[in-house]
Amino acid sequence: MTTGWEAAVEAQIRSAQERGEFDNLPGAGKPIPGRDMPYDEGWWIRSFMEREQIPSDLLLPTPLQLRRRIEQLPAELRDLPTEEAVRSHVAALNTEVVAWLRTPTGPRVVVRPVNVEAAVHRWRTDRERAAPVVTAPEPPHATSARPRRRWRWWRR
Repeated sequence: MTTGWEAAVEAQIRSAQERGEFDNLPGAGKPIPGRDMPYDEGWWIRSFMEREQIPSDLLLPTPLQLRRRIEQLPAELRDLPTEEAVRSHVAALNTEVVAWLRTPTGPRVVVRPVNVEAAVHRWRTDRERAAPVVTAPEPPHATSARPRRRWRWWRR
């Protein structure tokens, strides 16, 4: 015996079938993907991550994410334009590392803050190797020894 709401739902499904709303749906007549594979409890997570193109690094625990970011740091710093940007990027990463060290969660993995000076030195050497420094010719110096007088427009 069905309840009132189940009967109403079944009636709506039956009327939609009669109208042909379930005909020619995408995937009709095709095999179900992954049907022959063994059961995996995380199938929905994997399919979501593939569909949304989410990197698998996000599933790692915090210390492993931090270690991976520290390993990839030279590649990230290589694209930064100035030394200030490099220092601020490394400082932000060190802030995250120190926050994790204060309240560690997850597996016990050794994570240490990055040496800012060593990162800046490596950034400089990478930039020098990538593009050799070309010195521009210096502009000609003024021949007069007297400095040029600046007009002050605020005089009356």
